[in-house]
Amino acid sequence: MNNITALDESGLEDILSEPSEATIQALADLSGDIVVLGAGGKMGPTLAMMLRKASSNRSIYAVSRFSNKAAQTGIERTGIKTVEADLLDESQYSRLPDVENVFFLAGMKFGASGNQPLTWAMNSFVPTLAARHYKDSRIVAFSTGNVYPLVDINSGGASEETDPGPIGEYAQSCLGRERMFEYFSQLHGTPVTIVRLNYANEPRYGIIVDLATKILNSEPIDLTTGAVNLIWQRDANDYIIRAITLAKSPPTILNVAGPEIVAVRRLADQIASILGKEPKFVSRQTETALLSDATYCLSEFGSPLTTLDQMVSMIVEWVASGKKTLNKPTKYDIRDGKF
Repeated sequence: MNNITALDESGLEDILSEPSEATIQALADLSGDIVVLGAGGKMGPTLAMMLRKASSNRSIYAVSRFSNKAAQTGIERTGIKTVEADLLDESQYSRLPDVENVFFLAGMKFGASGNQPLTWAMNSFVPTLAARHYKDSRIVAFSTGNVYPLVDINSGGASEETDPGPIGEYAQSCLGRERMFEYFSQLHGTPVTIVRLNYANEPRYGIIVDLATKILNSEPIDLTTGAVNLIWQRDANDYIIRAITLAKSPPTILNVAGPEIVAVRRLADQIASILGKEPKFVSRQTETALLSDATYCLSEFGSPLTTLDQMVSMIVEWVASGKKTLNKPTKYDIRDGKF
């Protein structure tokens, strides 16, 4: 994509929601309508829009409290049916659409350390309600690479066979979410795929936005966490949708991440070069980081369509032009699990 700065947010979301031919085919082979639970967050709108574009012959529903009315309007403009609902309220589940396919994106990360009870309710109790309500559907449950322990930066990352080792209550509650989907999958035979994402990037948020913003503001970059995973959000959406083809009972675990383990210093130098700035670094790189091995995902679905260099170029151009960002740092460098 050239001249990304010429786009408004609607144009950007159009790019982030463009399905691959493989995704269109995967949905063509799938029966039934689709609901996205928790569709009002960072990835929900573009995931729902991609589902709409890839599957014009069925109903697509987006469920959220929709505190962000602009997100709701953008979703509805594409022909998706929205349902305003608080997924913490069990009495509201009777109003949810009866569908065969569910994408579960609800959850809480930011502010988790300040409100642990709500974090556990959103990340473990809501999955209980959703898994029980949709026990006869196929489910893709959105999780996070944070359920893994820190691993050696030269290890290639944690694979789906790596034992969980969540650090802090946010990550523990996310493992609780997975366990609830596992429990109800085993109880009812519900086919489920649990997606562990690590980390999606687009021009309004993500690690590249974090680093570009710090470099522009001459703020120091902490190198203690010296390596990361990066994937363009369009590619992440593409993999997450196709993950429904892997759903089974007991659940399939799927790491969604880019193919490279990226050194933070090298990434910052690349960003700084585009900006014509000199990055400032503090601390020393440790030998461990939160890293995921996406070999299984790539073997099933192929390499991402967007390269690391393309991703960096587009995001840095957007940030440097002063266009809107979400002002939600990823906190990728937090090592004690307190988000």
